[in-house]
Formats: sequence, C-alpha cells, structure tokens
Amino acid sequence: MSNKMEELLNTARINELLHKKELEEKNKNAIIIILAIIGAIAAVVGISYAVYKHMTPDYLDDFDSDDIYDNFDDDFIEFSDNKPEAED
Repeated sequence: MSNKMEELLNTARINELLHKKELEEKNKNAIIIILAIIGAIAAVVGISYAVYKHMTPDYLDDFDSDDIYDNFDDDFIEFSDNKPEAED
C-alpha cells in the first residue's frame, strides 16, 4: 500500500512539473509572437521612410546661401533729401 501511495505522489509531482513546463513554453511562444509583430511593424515603417526620403526631391541642393543677398542689392532705390540741381 505504501508503494502505491508513493507512486501516486510521484506521478502527481511529475504531472505538475510537466504542466509548469507547458505553461512556460506557451508564455515564451506568446512573447516571441509579440516581438515578431513589433519587428514587422518596425520594418514596414523603416522601408516606408526610406522610400519617402528617396522620392522626395531635395530642394536644398538648389539653394546657395552665398548668393541670397547678391540678388537684392539692385532692387532697392536710395532716396535722398537733396533735390538735384538743374543743369544750365
């Protein structure tokens, strides 16, 4: 009778250990799935950003910061308070 009782207890302990391992494996699988989804979303975002940067024209190449003030010098007329003298 004692042997059967020990066998039952051992079987119960083994079942508990197996059940715990199954739960741990399920939790690991869920974490892997979540990380895979996040990775896929990050990849899509990265690819779309790269395509956007490639397709958007770069207007800064046409802009020369040295010439910005050179074009406006001729546009301003200087007025003076002195009246021009009439030539005889």
